[in-house]
Amino acid sequence: MATILNIETSGTTCSAALTSEGMILAHRENFDGRNHAALLSDFVKYCLDHAREHSMKLDAVAVSMGPGSYTGLRIGLSEGKGLAYALDIPMIGIATLELLATRVMFSADDIDPDTIFIPMVDARRMEVYTAAYDFGLQPLLEPQPLILDENSYAELRATGRPLLFFGSGAAKAQEIFANDPQARFVPDVEPLAVDMVALAERAYAQRSFIDTAYSTPLYLKDFQATTPKNKVL
Repeated sequence: MATILNIETSGTTCSAALTSEGMILAHRENFDGRNHAALLSDFVKYCLDHAREHSMKLDAVAVSMGPGSYTGLRIGLSEGKGLAYALDIPMIGIATLELLATRVMFSADDIDPDTIFIPMVDARRMEVYTAAYDFGLQPLLEPQPLILDENSYAELRATGRPLLFFGSGAAKAQEIFANDPQARFVPDVEPLAVDMVALAERAYAQRSFIDTAYSTPLYLKDFQATTPKNKVL
């Protein structure tokens, strides 16, 4: 098993965790909003200090790649790249939607084995970033941006299998599918570094690393910048 520093900055929560042999050795989280630039370096230092105090060598750094906040993803990836270069260790990219799915798989009770897991990251208006997975984390719907309406997930709903919605965009789906007997909704599911351990260790064992120099976040759609309005003097 590898010793891995995990970084998660895709949403409103900023977090970092040091893991080894499936265990969480040190971690820090902040749930107060998008303060990632001010907080992440201190969270990383806390984890690295723990590793140094216990004479542990870091084997890799894992970073949540999105989809999610453009700014947050860039902050996390930049921090991860800097560490990977400085320590000469590989980088692991973790898909945020898979991260959300594994968190629910490992934490929820009494889940039907036929359940379809549908993570949702909030976007603008009725849009979400979403995907769908079975219990083996095989994709049933590839990651994509989706504008929700009553016809969304029609093919998945047609299977008759239980549908489990969660993530920051799930409240939008609940407005539409609240009366659907197939649909269940898990509240308060956010991506956290402490939940990256299984995916990060699997990637490390498979030597599935990303390019430290050229890797970019998984935005799923082009960044749309806005121009500030001129102030009236």
